[in-house]
Amino acid sequence: MAARGCGDLRTLRPVGPESPFSARDPGSEETVEERTPRRPRIADVAREAGVSKTAVSFAFNSPDRLAPETASRILDVADSLGYRPHPVARMLTQRHTHTIGVLTPQALSVIFSNPFFGAFSEGVALAAEQEGYALHFISPLHGSLASAMGRATVDGVVVIGLSADHPEVEQIRAAGVPLAMVDCTALPDQPSVVVEDEGGARSAAEHLLALGHRDFLVVGVEPPLPGAKLDPEGVMGKRLKGYLSALAAHGLELPDHAVVVGPASIEGGIAAMRRAYEDGLRPTAVLAMSDAMAIGVLRAARELGLRVPEDLSVVGFDDIDIAQHTNPPLTTVHQPIRQKGESAVRLLLSVVERRDIRSEQLRLETRLMVRGSTGPAPRRRQEVVRVPS
Repeated sequence: MAARGCGDLRTLRPVGPESPFSARDPGSEETVEERTPRRPRIADVAREAGVSKTAVSFAFNSPDRLAPETASRILDVADSLGYRPHPVARMLTQRHTHTIGVLTPQALSVIFSNPFFGAFSEGVALAAEQEGYALHFISPLHGSLASAMGRATVDGVVVIGLSADHPEVEQIRAAGVPLAMVDCTALPDQPSVVVEDEGGARSAAEHLLALGHRDFLVVGVEPPLPGAKLDPEGVMGKRLKGYLSALAAHGLELPDHAVVVGPASIEGGIAAMRRAYEDGLRPTAVLAMSDAMAIGVLRAARELGLRVPEDLSVVGFDDIDIAQHTNPPLTTVHQPIRQKGESAVRLLLSVVERRDIRSEQLRLETRLMVRGSTGPAPRRRQEVVRVPS
């Protein structure tokens, strides 16, 4: 006897009077098509309504091109037949995907490890969903943002954390795709959302200076492109400028080696603090350009046997939700993260949907939130001999 494989369903089908596999009269057997209801098509609606397929398309996509009674009749017929336009076909017809992209400078696995981006994305998603748009996160594909952008089908792009002269930003502009810049160098012809980075950073440094600190370490976010120079008009450039201006007002200079950078994550902050100590730096105060990095600094400080704030004061930037729940609670510069995401989407959609052709440049305020991670400089360290740069 020949062996029966798994594909021979005769050995698996129960046969009985009520079985769906019971023998049928060959003359009355139904075909698969007859047993499976066919999805109504645009031709069915056109035939029942006595109009052309083009008129049916107009009724769904451009009803103003038909007489109101005609459009209403077509929609009533479509509803009675259970017809709905195929979403992909409708997208191609309208040349509109109802999807917006969010272009990030780092891989999503890195980006989403920073709680800031989660809060920002919450604001983006809220505004997009309210307007009926889906989201497509675009990050480097095998290390290339260009490859990722080449596969993205979107109506517009929210660009976060990239300089205006970044190759992908230039490509998007050249392709005529609407974009909104966030935490980027502002472009006069594109909408943008920024916060008062320089002023917020200055207030953080002034707070520590008022507490008697004179020996500082700045923990910054590394540029998105390896080997790239710090953009003086970008977020990190403006925050560094704010720190330096506050120090300069007190007659202090920050040595180059007192600025260390890393990924904008907790692990990045840990690594930066460890590296500074391995290089012999012994600051009494750390100015971190992101809360995630500041939290990493707090963890590294504990591992190094430092008490916060008795031995070391730490100030972050962002005021993410967890900042007030760290040990000790983190002093930080508050920025409206969710509002930033919402505003970026609304500015982008005003261009996508041609509601507003202006290129609005929106600037949001910051404020210092003083908590338990900062305190007076240790008495033995208030008079510090500056190390020449």
